[in-house]
Amino acid sequence: MDFYDLDLNDYVLDALDDMNFTETTPIQEHAIPPILEGRDMMGVAQTGTGKTAAYLLPVLSMLADGGYPKDAINCIIMSPTRELAQQIDSAMQGFAYYLNDISSVAVYGGNDGIRYEQEKRAMQSGADVVIATPGRLISHLSLGNIDLSRVSFFILDEADRMLDMGFCDDILLIAKALPKEHQTIMFSATMPGDILNLAHSILQNPVEVKLAVSKPADNIRQSAYVCYEPQKLLVVKHLFEQEPPHRVIIFVGSKKKTKELAISIIRAGYNARAMHSDLSQAERDEVMHLFRSGKIDILVATDIVARGIDIDDIAIVINFDVPRDEEDYVHRIGRTARAGRGGRAVTLVGEKDMYFFRQIERFLGKEIHKEKMPEEFGETPAYHSAGKSKKPNAKGRYYGKGRGRGKGKGGKNHCHNCKCK
Repeated sequence: MDFYDLDLNDYVLDALDDMNFTETTPIQEHAIPPILEGRDMMGVAQTGTGKTAAYLLPVLSMLADGGYPKDAINCIIMSPTRELAQQIDSAMQGFAYYLNDISSVAVYGGNDGIRYEQEKRAMQSGADVVIATPGRLISHLSLGNIDLSRVSFFILDEADRMLDMGFCDDILLIAKALPKEHQTIMFSATMPGDILNLAHSILQNPVEVKLAVSKPADNIRQSAYVCYEPQKLLVVKHLFEQEPPHRVIIFVGSKKKTKELAISIIRAGYNARAMHSDLSQAERDEVMHLFRSGKIDILVATDIVARGIDIDDIAIVINFDVPRDEEDYVHRIGRTARAGRGGRAVTLVGEKDMYFFRQIERFLGKEIHKEKMPEEFGETPAYHSAGKSKKPNAKGRYYGKGRGRGKGKGGKNHCHNCKCK
């Protein structure tokens, strides 16, 4: 569908022309019309499908058409991370290029007092659109820096990640401060039970737009090494000996392992840095700047932080730990082979990863090629694609006898005490 087939404001269409945006993506085609009609909406679509434009374009069009107060905040967009908030703000600047009367401000933590005061002034003067992380918005709300009583649009982007990060109570607190009459738009890459419960709490008779998770691009060369956990670092070094690393992202399952792996890779003589939520915002910004500019070759990152990474020329993605969800696998390896380029994705499959990797293969409808391990690495575990393995305990994600009753966080969604249940 062409954007001109939608009832968008002419100035928004002019900006799309300048950006060479002509045809809608599926999520845009199905989401924009009901949003323009004023309906609440629940959209399920993975990263990279154009969902930011799917909600920004209709909201900007309605604001441009008029009828909304000039001295009030009209739209709140919630983002799980500063990086995504910055990307939304950047997209906002492009789409609103010809909308001189519409203002916006990005509100997020990890910066100095000067920035905080700038955010406060922008919100108190009535910025039309506020793009915010939950914690920072709650901070402003608790200090009386922001008035949400006349908000018309409440948008949650990557709602599943916000719940993963423990922001459910914050979201509900913000929603309670909104006027009774407002439009809520919610996007999520996945639809677990906690997301459904949250949707039922804040959406009114929503339109549901759900796109099937697309398979990875054909130009991504996927392979795997089946190995024991202590062999994983040996495999990483082996890959770098075969081809000197450049523009590499290594995904790791926890902050602790991210830090440890980055240190081990640096000690091996490679130019690497870790990216995780324990870093200050200034440190995260520095790491991303160094990686984007090519001053570091390897980024070792957790999933939550890596969601905000938007770089087109990643050469190889390494899954040091197998993701526990098929869609996360697609998100991860989708960081490579962008903009028509080729790319490579290598997954290290340990004993505890096999069940999840088999699920990924079933989802893809094919068996991923298993690379031969160098003989000097010693014995490796057997992998049978059609074999049966015991699924880890759904609560503790543990294997083996006597470990399933642990107090693990339990899968992707850790919103245990959330009132949206």
